Amino acid sequence: MTEQESPTPEIHHDVAVHRFATTVDGAKAYLDYQMDGRTMVVTHTWVPEPIGGRGIASRLVRAAFEYAREAGLKVRTQCSYAEAWSKRRPEYASLLV
Repeated sequence: MTEQESPTPEIHHDVAVHRFATTVDGAKAYLDYQMDGRTMVVTHTWVPEPIGGRGIASRLVRAAFEYAREAGLKVRTQCSYAEAWSKRRPEYASLLV
């Protein structure tokens, strides 16, 4: 099953703890960030091995970047996955600092 064929998991944004998260097949995946003024600093993306390879990390990062775009924020990636993801998607380049 490809990323496009996989059912899209619902991503929840918990502003209080600075986390985007989803649960797939009972396993929780998440992206953590910190705020530095008007910059969202993506610090960590975690997808447990049993649900890996399904595009879940990509969906989490996309949700964070879309939130930043809608909120008028910039994004700095300290997480290696989010950095690699953003380099492959020039449509988000204007958000990066």
